[in-house]
Amino acid sequence: MRICSLLPSSTEIVFALGLEDHLVAVTHECDYPPEARKKPVVVNSILEGRGKLSSARIDEFISRSRAEGKSVYMIDSERLRKIKPDIIITQGLCDVCAVAENEVTDVCEVLENRPEIISLDPATVGEIIDSILLLGEITGTTERALTLVGSLRGRIEAVEKKLLSERYRPGVFCLEWLEPPYAAGHWVPEMVKIAGGEPLISMVGEPSFKTTWDEILESSPDYLILMPCGFDIEKTLDSIEEVTGGVRQWHALHAVKKGHCYIVDANSYFSRSSPRVVDGIEVLARIIHSDIFTQRPKDNSVLNVKNHFYLQTFLG
Repeated sequence: MRICSLLPSSTEIVFALGLEDHLVAVTHECDYPPEARKKPVVVNSILEGRGKLSSARIDEFISRSRAEGKSVYMIDSERLRKIKPDIIITQGLCDVCAVAENEVTDVCEVLENRPEIISLDPATVGEIIDSILLLGEITGTTERALTLVGSLRGRIEAVEKKLLSERYRPGVFCLEWLEPPYAAGHWVPEMVKIAGGEPLISMVGEPSFKTTWDEILESSPDYLILMPCGFDIEKTLDSIEEVTGGVRQWHALHAVKKGHCYIVDANSYFSRSSPRVVDGIEVLARIIHSDIFTQRPKDNSVLNVKNHFYLQTFLG
C-alpha cells in the first residue's frame, strides 16, 4: 500500500494510525509530526519564495489568482507518476487551504496505475473523528483508529463534564484572517461551544467568511481569539500591527479592553481537521474558563496579546 497525502491533516492521521512507512508523498505544508518533512513533496504553493507578505497582501494575491482561474497550488505530476501511489487523500472543502479535488482527479488521469482517490471533507468535530475511522477502514487499521477515536472522545467528554454546572458562557469571536477579517467557520465554532463559550458571528459547520470590524465590534466579544489560517503564534505576531495599528475599532473592543485577546497556534490546533483539534478545544477551555481548567497550556500554544505587549514595552 502506497499512500499519497495531499492534506497536512490526513498526513497527521496517517502517522497516528501507524502507517508512516506506507506514506510515499506529501505536500510542502505537511510538517507534523516532524518526520513528515522527510517524505517526498509533490505539491507546492504559488506563494513559496515570495518572502514575508502581510495578511492583506496574501489575500489580495490569492483572490487575484483565483479570479484569473489560476490554482493556488502546483502538483508535480511527473514526480507523482514515478512514485505510483495506490491511494491519494485529498479534499473538496477549501481550495485555498489545499489542492482542490478536481485538480487531483485531472492529474490522476495521466497516471498509469489510476490510484484510488479518497476525499475528506469534514465540517465539524464529529466529522473529523469520522474521517479517522474512514481512513482506518480503508487502510486496514480499524482497531488502531477505534483506539485513537476513543481517546479523543474521552478527552472531549472530560472537558464537557467539567463544564456541566458552569452557567457562564462568554461570547467568543475567532478571527481566522487578520486583513480582511474573516470569521472562523467549520469546526471552530463547535470547538468554542465544547470549551464553554458562545461563538459569535460564525455558525457551526458553516464555512468561514469575510466580515467587518464594525460587525465584530457590534458583537461585543468577551474573548477575541486570533487564529489566522495556517499561522503559528510567531507568524501572527509578525502581522498583528495590521489590526492593532491600522484598525480604528480595535481598541474599542470589549475583549481588548479587558485583556481577553489571545493569539493561538492556528496551524497546529485549529486550521487543520486533524486529531489535534482536541488539543485546540483544551486550549480554548483554559482561555475561556481559566478558573476551572488550571493546567498550564502547551508551550507556544497560546499568548495573551496585552501581556505580550506590556512585556515588550517593559523590557524595551
